[in-house]
Parts: sequence; C-alpha cells; structure tokens
Amino acid sequence: MLRVNNKGRFRCVCFFSMASHRLENYLRTYRKKSGLTQQEVAFLLGRKDGAQFSRYEKRYGLPSLRIALGYEAVFKVPVAELFAGVRDSVDREISGRIDKLNADLQEKRNQKRNRLLTATKLSWISECHGPKLSS
Repeated sequence: MLRVNNKGRFRCVCFFSMASHRLENYLRTYRKKSGLTQQEVAFLLGRKDGAQFSRYEKRYGLPSLRIALGYEAVFKVPVAELFAGVRDSVDREISGRIDKLNADLQEKRNQKRNRLLTATKLSWISECHGPKLSS
C-alpha cells in the first residue's frame, strides 16, 4: 500500500496479517498475559531458574517435548498455538513431502507388486491430506 507523507512523497506501508507471518512461539505473550515471571514459570515446570525459559522466549532454541507440554498445562493453550510459527513451518515441510510421496505412489499404483498396499496409502493420503491430482 502506498501512502503520501506530509512532504508529498510516497512511502510503502506493508501490513502482515497473523496468518501470513507468525512468530516462532508465543511463550512471552502468554507468560506476560498470565502475569507470571520467568522464575515462576520455571518453578511451575519443575526447574530451578528461568534462564533457559528466557532463551526459549527469545527463540534461541526449542524446548523438549516435556517442557512444551508443560507450557501447555501452565497456560492452558495448545502446543500448536504456543509454537504457531514452528507449526506452520512443519506443516509446509510435511505438505511438500506428502505431495512427493503421493506423486511417487501414483506412479507405482498400477504395478502388480504391492498394488493393495499402494492403494491403501493413496487412500490414506486422500482422506487425511485432501485429494491430490493423479498423474
């Protein structure tokens, strides 16, 4: 979108929706919303200090599954929402691999060997990941 500033010059103003650009995680957002300190979150998750949790909030690493599930229990927010950006990235990667697997299976579907197993896999892909165009 272009806007005119007070000197009559144009400048580009870009807007990003949450759907198009999400943070890797929203740990800080939910912690602040709860009013808890990093030290208090660390205590709730059975840890001695909040230093590691600060690193997670700053996106310097990902917590273990146990800690991620602990965040979910503390904030009552699904892990997929707490780590929305990571989830989006994983979804894109998996979707690409599903498309590749589907294409590979489509090529093999008429081969006599493992025809039933290939059909089962293609059916599963169609049911769980939407119909794919066959080659």
